[in-house]
This record gives sequence, C-alpha cells and structure tokens, in this order.
Amino acid sequence: MSVLFSDYFNVSNETMEQYGAFNISLIGDLPLFIDPFLLFYSTNEKYRNLHNEIIKYMIFLREKSKENLSEAQIKDWFVFSEQKENWLGYSNKRKFNSLLLKQK
Repeated sequence: MSVLFSDYFNVSNETMEQYGAFNISLIGDLPLFIDPFLLFYSTNEKYRNLHNEIIKYMIFLREKSKENLSEAQIKDWFVFSEQKENWLGYSNKRKFNSLLLKQK
C-alpha cells in the first residue's frame, strides 16, 4: 500500500525536493498551514494587514499573560482550535467531511 504521495504517483524524492513539494501522507488529511511570513511578504495589502492583525493579537496575549486570568479567559484567548475548513480533504480516512469529495 502506497502511503506517501511520491510512492503512489511514482515521483522521485529528488523531483519532490526540486519542486519544493511536501511529500504528504495519503492515509489521512493534513491541516492546511499558512506560513505567517507569506502574509508578511505578500504584495497583497489585504494579506499584509492580516499579518499585522496576527502580530497585534500576539502582543495582546503577551500583555494578558501578565494578569491573573480565569480558566475561561485562558481558553477563550489562548486556545486555538482547528478550523475544519482548513483540512485539505484529499483522503477517504479524513478527520472531517470534505466539500471537495461531496462535489464529485
């Protein structure tokens, strides 16, 4: 059973590295990760503003961490749950239902 993308599609590791591709596991979905530096270096002002908002929130958290916070405040401000919409949705053994698969 082929587990990795490169195995299933018969792509060499060298080709994957040259392309800069991540050799994902096809067994289960992976959450989509957006590198904050891609937002920072973007030519799109909307994305740069998103990066600035992330930085502002981190500063907010730093200041709040100096206070005596309740468990509810800690959960509300410091816990970042996964967004179901950000899972790639390419696997049959996925954690969440995928709209991509439902559209077939």
